[in-house]
Amino acid sequence: MGNILILLLIVGSCMVSYRTSIQIVADLLIVTDQSGQEGIKTTSLLTKANLSHSRLSKFLENLTGAELITKIEFDGKNSFVITPKGRQYLESYKRFSDLAQSFGLEL
Repeated sequence: MGNILILLLIVGSCMVSYRTSIQIVADLLIVTDQSGQEGIKTTSLLTKANLSHSRLSKFLENLTGAELITKIEFDGKNSFVITPKGRQYLESYKRFSDLAQSFGLEL
């Protein structure tokens, strides 16, 4: 019984922290912004944002629909570039995140 209790304490203290949708959007915009005007390919976004293909597709659809990123199709491959509106969103996110952290809160 003692070993089980110790194991539960260890497992409980190593809880996994999941990202919110807002954090994932920010991560995608940061990575896209860092890629510059050449854009970033879907495969690179998958690995850098640590998302499955199906989950990434949903986020990309939302981000392009909101005009935060632009999809560029060339030779049957897609690249994504951040828009001025996407940069504005990212700056607002960073300001809000900094404000929340100043109060000891995490987004």
